[in-house]
Amino acid sequence: MSTVTIKDIARALNISTSTVSRALRGSYEINQETKELVLEYAERLNYRPNPIALSLKENRSRAIGVIVPQIANYFFSQAINGIEAIAYNRGYHVIIFQSQESYEREAANMQQAMDRKVDGLLISLSSETSDVSHLRALQEQGLPIVQFDRVSHELDTTRIVADNFGGAFAATEHLIKAGRQRIAHLTIPPWLSITKERLAGYRAALEQYGLPYDEALVRYGSFGQDETGPMVDELLALPTPPDAFFTASDRLALGCLASLHQRHIAIPDDVSLIGFTNLNAADLLNPALSTVVQPAQEIGQVAVERLIELIEKKQKAAPPSTVKIPTRLIVRESTRSVVHS
Repeated sequence: MSTVTIKDIARALNISTSTVSRALRGSYEINQETKELVLEYAERLNYRPNPIALSLKENRSRAIGVIVPQIANYFFSQAINGIEAIAYNRGYHVIIFQSQESYEREAANMQQAMDRKVDGLLISLSSETSDVSHLRALQEQGLPIVQFDRVSHELDTTRIVADNFGGAFAATEHLIKAGRQRIAHLTIPPWLSITKERLAGYRAALEQYGLPYDEALVRYGSFGQDETGPMVDELLALPTPPDAFFTASDRLALGCLASLHQRHIAIPDDVSLIGFTNLNAADLLNPALSTVVQPAQEIGQVAVERLIELIEKKQKAAPPSTVKIPTRLIVRESTRSVVHS
């Protein structure tokens, strides 16, 4: 099926290509009758603008690069859904890259995005990224960048994040109110922004309720395979073992649940378990898992809206800021209060 061009419309209507082009753009220089004639004919022939020709004319690719640590992560797959929905409606297509938690791969992803002439970049940093000079160099070249979820405050961009502090505070407070006193926190690498914010929320809740912060109850994972079992073993071997576990990610929540089951520790009779997770199946687990849900789709939507605003420089675009979107605590069976006789 041959593609209809502006030349075809001009030839059929016996008018110039520049008149057709202006009419399709709704230019005030073309009278209403001609505009309607051109639009009606273009619609009938199912005319679509050529994106490559448009990008050359506008000096824009209408493509947005998105770099995430892993698409298989529930949070990032939901964020990408939000990004694509808005981008599509605004006439942009999305090119997705995975850093697989590698700094080196993240830098290579960035170069690939530049080679594809993206108009802007959305990024959630890999767990290895502590130096952001590669991103700063791109920003200095004038590329619009918005960070989301895992962000660096060393880079002066808009940052769209969940209220990690508030979510961690709510989870810890809920465990304390359920009668738990020794709350272990299984988390991800300590230099990540989300790790620091969640740890701060956990500590603040302990402090508010007069419980001591014990470093021995905090364990840092590294996204390795099967690392949760040894962490759980170490915690259970403490002179005073934990009576609750608060995990900072999907993987740690599932790993902790499996490890406790394998060790025949009853949830919630022996210990409570709550996790930061966007798992759709959290209520189907045994027991149903109490969770802090991050607004992943909304984070993606807000991030891409702010990026497009930067690309199109609408109202001179808002200055860089950190936008915090509230989390939601969902209480299920895994943290039910247990009265010990």
